[in-house]
Amino acid sequence: MTMMHKYLTPLIVIILDQITKVLAVKHLAAGPVAVLPIFSLVLVHNTGISFGMFDHAGHMGPLVLTLVEVLIAVFFAAWLAKVDNKYLAVAIGAVIGGALGNVIDRVRLGAVIDFLDFHLGDLHWPAFNVADSAICVGIAFVVLDGLFFERKRLKTDTVSHEKSS
Repeated sequence: MTMMHKYLTPLIVIILDQITKVLAVKHLAAGPVAVLPIFSLVLVHNTGISFGMFDHAGHMGPLVLTLVEVLIAVFFAAWLAKVDNKYLAVAIGAVIGGALGNVIDRVRLGAVIDFLDFHLGDLHWPAFNVADSAICVGIAFVVLDGLFFERKRLKTDTVSHEKSS
């Protein structure tokens, strides 16, 4: 897997994230749009982190959160450079793209645009966006990979190395 292919996933996530946020700002300013009985599109300017956590961190909150997201992206980018497994590379790329998608919002707007709202009556899951989804799905796959597939790859590598010796 070439370096260019590895960084295609973050780029795709950033583009999809930013396009959907522009559409949300343009079309949801007038109010929420009910899509399904349990799902609506809403416009939320989130100054906290994913799902609105730490929304009341004061004036330094957005700066601190931006720096943390950039550090996470840098850590994952360094890891991505070393990964050979294409599925793990896509998962790590999704985390990088999601983190950077939210950083772009914080730098540009001072808040992250969230617009996906799942609810059951008056009970709402905090609104989120494509970047948040990419981060969650990417991290879930990284964890599952570490729990179930990494040992299998290491075992396969060890057996093939022993056979070649």
